[in-house]
Amino acid sequence: MPLLWWLLMLWPMTALQQADEAAWRKALDHYWAIKDQQFRDPQKSPLPADHIAGFTGLERFPPDINHRVQARFVPAKGKAFNMPTTGSKRPLYQSVGTLHFRLHGRDLKLTVYKNLELTDPAYAQHHFVPFTDLTNGETTYGGGRYLDLNGPLGDRVELDFNKAYNPYCAYGGRYNCPIVPQENHLAVAVRAGVKAYDH
Repeated sequence: MPLLWWLLMLWPMTALQQADEAAWRKALDHYWAIKDQQFRDPQKSPLPADHIAGFTGLERFPPDINHRVQARFVPAKGKAFNMPTTGSKRPLYQSVGTLHFRLHGRDLKLTVYKNLELTDPAYAQHHFVPFTDLTNGETTYGGGRYLDLNGPLGDRVELDFNKAYNPYCAYGGRYNCPIVPQENHLAVAVRAGVKAYDH
């Protein structure tokens, strides 16, 4: 086949990929803009009152599309259990399955949880993925970070670590933040999402 034919065949895919990445970056900017807005709101912010006025935005790693992965979801409901937290509360959670994916050349998995105490219909399809990784205690919060997923979860799930956020405990205050289960430790450095808060 002539070289020009191959180039024409490849061009539409490249254009689609570029459009997809542009849309992804725009959606990611919007996601963090909402987070920053919440942190500026004295009624919603986890920041100490004297930190809000000087808040300019959460420090994050640069967007990295390599940390946006497709995971295979394997449903498997576990028994309800009381999730340990950094405070006195022990909310009722249940594991609903595992996400299997590759990152940095490694085969990894994370367990997905549901908070059974969230009875509001708006949270009926809310899923919680807490995790720790090798950046914790250095560039990211020592207690790990969280991801949220909206269900229902199919066989393939997009897992975007660029949306990883800190528990409120990372900003001070007396919060009951779920402690990341040991099974959700990733033995890789996830340099995506929010960084540790610099007081």
